[in-house]
Amino acid sequence: MKPIEVISPLGGEVIRQNTVAPRLADLNGKTVCEIWNGGFKGDYTFPVLRELLKGKYPGVKIVPYTEFPFSRGADSAAHLNEHARQVAALAKEKGCHVLISGNGA
Repeated sequence: MKPIEVISPLGGEVIRQNTVAPRLADLNGKTVCEIWNGGFKGDYTFPVLRELLKGKYPGVKIVPYTEFPFSRGADSAAHLNEHARQVAALAKEKGCHVLISGNGA
């Protein structure tokens, strides 16, 4: 039996691709900020990441997650949007060049 080809009258899905910031060549002299939502053991892993970054880039400044507002997450879209605005404003205020937004298993 020959397969049937189906074409949607709506046309293809169009996705606009945004550009991303270029990668930094080096973190020396840059500020790295951390944010954490209480997930997978960030209180253990962020200190390790800090030491590794400082070992590789002695001139890096680290702003720990404890200096950012904490939110466990998805209680409402409005709350998440407001939290994201607060984090973005504070990251800008602290001169953040790089943001580590979490870690995983």
